[in-house]
Amino acid sequence: MFQKLYRWTLTLAESRHAPLALGLVAFAESSFFPVPPDAILVPMSIARPKSAWTYALICTVGSVVGALLGYAIGALLFETVGKWLIDLYGYGARVDEMRALYAKWGWAVILVKGLTPIPFKLVTITSGLLSYSLPLFVLLCFVTRGARFFALALLLKYYGEPIRHLLDKYFGWFLLVLLVVIVLGFWIATHVL
Repeated sequence: MFQKLYRWTLTLAESRHAPLALGLVAFAESSFFPVPPDAILVPMSIARPKSAWTYALICTVGSVVGALLGYAIGALLFETVGKWLIDLYGYGARVDEMRALYAKWGWAVILVKGLTPIPFKLVTITSGLLSYSLPLFVLLCFVTRGARFFALALLLKYYGEPIRHLLDKYFGWFLLVLLVVIVLGFWIATHVL
């Protein structure tokens, strides 16, 4: 079953619609969607290693544009959509904590959380809610998301073939690890930070 899913993912990654799908997932993940674009970026970069940089750029731009939507949700729609999303991810009771943290370390929060598996939408919505400097927010999003996606692209561009062989054998485990990372990110966001 996992081998069929893996082959389907690689075929999808090679389709002409894959870059658009990658950009849309990166956009959605920064504002409301729980699945990170890495789930598509990895097979796409393995299928076409020469395009890894382009895919990282698509992820970065899509993520920053999605971050602007998350910021707008926090700034303009917090009482409706924003509060619901923050509560859904378990951060509702921690808004006051975030307010104090942002006052002193807002730039560091954006940079650090943008690199981790912690849902980035929590950062984007909170930044809008707390009226964090929009130009600085956009700059920090480009830095942190670009660093994350280009580091992954670098790894896949130069080690894609050995990784592909590992995925050929252990794709089920890869999916399990990805799921654990997503769940761990949500758990850390709601219980630790």
